[in-house]
Amino acid sequence: MQFTAPQIALMLQGKIEGDATAVVQSFGKIEEAVAGQLSFLANPKYEEYLYTTHATIVIVQDTLQLTAAVTTTLIRVTDPYAAFAMLMTKYQELSAPQLSGIEQPCYIAPSAIIGHNVYIGAFAYIGDGAVIGDGSKIYPSAIIGNQVKIGNNTTIHAGVKIYADCIIGNQVIIHAGAVLGSDGFGFAPLADGSYNKVPQLGNVVVNDWVEIGANTTIDRATMGSTIIQNGVKLDNLVQIAHNVNIGINTVIAAQTGVSGSSKIGKNVQIGGQAGVAGHISIADGSKINGKSGVTKTIKEPNKSFNGNPAFDFSASMRVHAMSRNLPDLEKRVKELEKMVQELLSKRVNS
Repeated sequence: MQFTAPQIALMLQGKIEGDATAVVQSFGKIEEAVAGQLSFLANPKYEEYLYTTHATIVIVQDTLQLTAAVTTTLIRVTDPYAAFAMLMTKYQELSAPQLSGIEQPCYIAPSAIIGHNVYIGAFAYIGDGAVIGDGSKIYPSAIIGNQVKIGNNTTIHAGVKIYADCIIGNQVIIHAGAVLGSDGFGFAPLADGSYNKVPQLGNVVVNDWVEIGANTTIDRATMGSTIIQNGVKLDNLVQIAHNVNIGINTVIAAQTGVSGSSKIGKNVQIGGQAGVAGHISIADGSKINGKSGVTKTIKEPNKSFNGNPAFDFSASMRVHAMSRNLPDLEKRVKELEKMVQELLSKRVNS
């Protein structure tokens, strides 16, 4: 599949600078791209490669000032990263196989409702009363439990398990091995030291335009719903506990765990391997650095946090900087102690 420079510029509403007849067939990183590939420059750290790249076309910021000659054709846009992502999405749509129909063997309960232009792969299981919306794709070996509702144009990849009564919205992508609706971690301690399982009677609700990474798990609520709101993006290997509510357009990186009944605001960014304690809230626009542990409610929006327990990002950076100087400070303290002892000895002797 080929794209010409004018076609790309038209799609991106960009401006061509260089050979307007340039043609590309694939994508490549700016430092590795070869002739016939399209690349982009969004991070200034990679600008040096713009002058040596073999990419045929490079998408760049419209305000970029060149410091040397380039041999590639440039297409200048307002946001190179977003533009490149849009092109890759378009390429994927055009090149992806148009799957539809029902492969065999698979099981579809007689009471299930299957929409138009749906694909159901081999060995998939669709339970009683399940609803699959128009244009959705259920890949092989996926399990859709009883009374599960899946919206339109949603993709359920291979091996996904969605337990009974969960609700999945439109334009959702759930990657391989994810589990939605398994029991929340609810156990009541007994006098003899054992635990009594608390029934988990709620469900999971995933709204529109959500993407859930491979092997991520989202527990069903004890009562009510665990809610993933519009536009949320969850990386691989994320654990969302029972009765959590994640706000619009929040993103959570891999290996993060969110404990039960916590509420995360909208447009929050949480780095990898972070942890969120139970029954707390995180304000809109918060940024949680990777490996941080949030143990208390964050009330002020649009603040950054770091550390374990997490606290103000700038203050945490100062603490880390100071900690590197501790060996030198210890040496200086010992020298001062020695000087004080010598002065005291002199006073006593005089």
